Amino acid sequence: MQSSALNKLRQPQKLVENRVSFAGPESELSIYDTYASATRVGLDANQLLYCGMVKGRKIMHDRHGRADQIFLPHESFVMAPGEYVEIDFPDASLETPTTCLTVEISKEKVEKLSERMMDIYPLESGPEGWQYSSQILHTHHTSETQHLLMRLVSFFTENHPDRDVLVDLGVSELIIRMLRHQEREFLLNYCRSRPDASGLSSVLNHIEKNLAEPLDIDLLTKLACMSRSRLYSEFKNQLGCSPSELQQQFRLKKAAKMLEKGNQITAVCYDLGFSNPSHFSRRFRHFFGTSPRSYQKRAIQTRQ
Repeated sequence: MQSSALNKLRQPQKLVENRVSFAGPESELSIYDTYASATRVGLDANQLLYCGMVKGRKIMHDRHGRADQIFLPHESFVMAPGEYVEIDFPDASLETPTTCLTVEISKEKVEKLSERMMDIYPLESGPEGWQYSSQILHTHHTSETQHLLMRLVSFFTENHPDRDVLVDLGVSELIIRMLRHQEREFLLNYCRSRPDASGLSSVLNHIEKNLAEPLDIDLLTKLACMSRSRLYSEFKNQLGCSPSELQQQFRLKKAAKMLEKGNQITAVCYDLGFSNPSHFSRRFRHFFGTSPRSYQKRAIQTRQ
């Protein structure tokens, strides 16, 4: 987001939610810069709205009365059509603006991809299908999603002869990542509430309850009552990863929560089964986009 042409377009015309937008097929990308502290700035969604934080900090309030949520870089939230939030910008200034980007996507495009996902990967656990729910999803996003967002900025803003095709492909990838993440979270929550509902539920429950232990694939196949190949196929279709990759993601997310509470980095590393601190730090940086120490420092400063 540092090209001279783009930076010229982003010169402030107003101090709060200064917006630059770029239209694409069935989608629109907007970059918002805020240069002054503000509270309760409204944001609503007529279409599906994907928001990625780039720089600074926001505090979000939704109309459902849930706890206020702090929105930081390397995090995203998704609003279904008809949703509404109010946003505070406690730290924004001319010297340190708050920046985020949004991708507005037509409901029709999301529905088409949802149906295609259902045809390719029919879900066997839980009552939901590949449909975007009406809740506001606020989550950490991976380094791969961060790279995708930066590519989308390039696709939308550059005068490339294949611009519309590249935008369409990038937006489709973003939708698939969003649906996959949402369905994974739904499936994991379903398995936590009903660990004996299926063989896959038993496996997910076992992995999450034994994060510090080496992964025993033979034990997992017995818990699932599946062959090794069937187990890996179910993981790929319903979770988009292997059992070992899921265990590592569980470990890293729990590590982040422990660091937020002030636990020592070395203790977190060994408590969660990582072989050594340097390996833990590399994995953490790849997943969260920052080192464990920087993540902990930011979390403590945010609380204060």
